[in-house]
Amino acid sequence: MAGTVALAAAAVPALDMTAAAAPQATAAGPVGTASLPVKTSDRLTIKSTLGVDLDRDFARLPLHRATVNGTSVWYVVTDVSDAGLATSLGLNFAPRLKNLITPECPECVQTVTSDATLGDEVVEFQGRPDFSPARMLVPGPDGGFPPAFAQPGSVAMKGYSPYVRIAGTDIVYDAPIVAAGDGPFDVVTHSDTHDRLLGIDTTAMTADVSFVRAFSNGEDIFYLSFDSSAWAPATIERSTFTPGIGLSPAPDLNRDPATASAAIFALANGRTGIGSPPAQGLDHVIKDGLNAKDLHARSTDVMAALRAGGDAHNVLDVFPTLADPALRSLYTPDWDVHIGVWSPAAVAQGLNTARSDANVIRQLATQGLVTSPGGTTLRSDRAVVNCPALGWEDTPPTAPQAPKPPEIP
Repeated sequence: MAGTVALAAAAVPALDMTAAAAPQATAAGPVGTASLPVKTSDRLTIKSTLGVDLDRDFARLPLHRATVNGTSVWYVVTDVSDAGLATSLGLNFAPRLKNLITPECPECVQTVTSDATLGDEVVEFQGRPDFSPARMLVPGPDGGFPPAFAQPGSVAMKGYSPYVRIAGTDIVYDAPIVAAGDGPFDVVTHSDTHDRLLGIDTTAMTADVSFVRAFSNGEDIFYLSFDSSAWAPATIERSTFTPGIGLSPAPDLNRDPATASAAIFALANGRTGIGSPPAQGLDHVIKDGLNAKDLHARSTDVMAALRAGGDAHNVLDVFPTLADPALRSLYTPDWDVHIGVWSPAAVAQGLNTARSDANVIRQLATQGLVTSPGGTTLRSDRAVVNCPALGWEDTPPTAPQAPKPPEIP
């Protein structure tokens, strides 16, 4: 298929331009960031990544085309449950994805018919996201979390899941759709694209996707964010509201290899301020990460805030680079969300500073310093997010920084 429409990316170099000055669609070429240079890196877990921009915080990924009821859709592939395919395709190996094939979660996986590896030929997907809603986030009364109003910018339509298997196999891919239609594509207000898609080129077949800065096992890492089963997290994470993945097995059994989800910790009321550390959390990302604003190639104020430390800096329990094979095999892009709240005593003592290790947070929970909302013992929030690991800043995570207390999932 011929390459589609583009934004005049040649006009992009001025980083101080406002959103109002964003380039408009032209007849051909790359859209948004797609003509900007990116750097290769050996600090990536998704080896098929074509490059990263650490100033604007996006990754360039190979793009693939599919159809849904005659509509072109464009998707990326980040993870797969088969070790051989993970190596040959340069994807994250996520063996637990196959556990999503279960009657307990009938909408977790969509099935396609193909004689090839996913991405090698155009296939028919069962569903797609509706990208037409306008993302809206109104900060809470103090300017932060919880928001007074939240509306995701994309919503899964019937049959859509980012998790895809080819009929007749038990191999599951993470293949989220990032755009729909044949262009011109809107990568400013995102009326036909994912809210994290900064650029797209359907000739070169690339997608530029904004990543999230976070922590895992004591190290600074990056992940991609595509889907959430809950309304507010989908809005805050700039992802697609995909309720069908919400029954992923199984909440609070995050270290069980027979389940599909690992634990991710989001702290609601961590320290605010530009840098992280010490700042961290949902209040922080709304206030300091300018979360109410749209994210696109010319939203340089948002990009600068996130690059300076304004991301929520959530904490992933496991990561593809862990040295222990048993822990490494627990990696999955399907995360069981744990919202942690610093207790009033912890806040009063100034303890609500950034924490970078899941077991450290669990240890704090055993002391009552971090709880679930309402003051109960820290547990799953019963929301699921699709957030593939992408890479790391300086040092790959290799081991937990503290023992895991048995009483905290």
